[in-house]
Amino acid sequence: MRSSAPKSRPAFAQEIARIRASYPERFTNRARSLKLALCLGGGALLTGLAMWWLDFSLVRIANGLGRLADFSLMMFPPSTGDRLGLYLQALFETLAIAFLGTLVAALLAFPIAFLAAKNVVPNFFVHFGARRLLDVIRGIDTLIWALLWVSVVGLGPFAGVLAIACSDFGALGKLFSEAIETADRRPVEGVASSGGSRLQQVRFGILPQVVPVIGGQCLYYFESNTRSATIIGIVGAGGIGVHLAEQIRVLNLQDVSFLVLMILAAVTLIDVASSKLRASLIGRRPIPLG
Repeated sequence: MRSSAPKSRPAFAQEIARIRASYPERFTNRARSLKLALCLGGGALLTGLAMWWLDFSLVRIANGLGRLADFSLMMFPPSTGDRLGLYLQALFETLAIAFLGTLVAALLAFPIAFLAAKNVVPNFFVHFGARRLLDVIRGIDTLIWALLWVSVVGLGPFAGVLAIACSDFGALGKLFSEAIETADRRPVEGVASSGGSRLQQVRFGILPQVVPVIGGQCLYYFESNTRSATIIGIVGAGGIGVHLAEQIRVLNLQDVSFLVLMILAAVTLIDVASSKLRASLIGRRPIPLG
């Protein structure tokens, strides 16, 4: 059976005219198109200005690719230089820094998150002050915290733990408070209707909803902090970053490649384990496409 013939040009033009008449704001909103054009033009102008100000040069990148290839060849084969035990101890120290830093940050952020949640503390000044405190602490990068704590408590992993704890305290506090604010109101209303106090509403109405989410966020930050602990080790905050910076400084690139592979292997294992733990905590599995 033959398909119906396509619409003629006059009929098609009439259909377009009908759509334009039905939705005039979609076709005649020139202000929106002008704003979009201005935004795109402004973005392109800022990008060009930033590239000029920072002396961005594709020629320099092309010239550096040869040196990068030479350094890559010098990194193989990876070697421990008879320091395998020392490197493994430093790797476990990095994992310990990431774990303790995340744990301390989560324990400190948990009570502050309830103060920062509007649905738990209706007082504007309390949750506004708590949110600004989290913003200020979160606004300082982990590396800066590491430099500060190295100056205060000296070199070593203790400074690394404090740096990660301070940085993650602000970030986790914000995430925890948002999870609390987006909790379903129906369980809370059910506890309130049965005569439960405000504390019981939080305990039995909100906590069962947010604890799996908070646990998943903590696992993700532990995985991320494994990489952060490597970076802050370069400034003297302990861990494998100390040895990585030392070997880069003396251009012992075979040891550098071995240390990088160790870090990648550790991050991959933590990623796989934390993904499974997050899935078991939240109770959801990825939905396959198709």
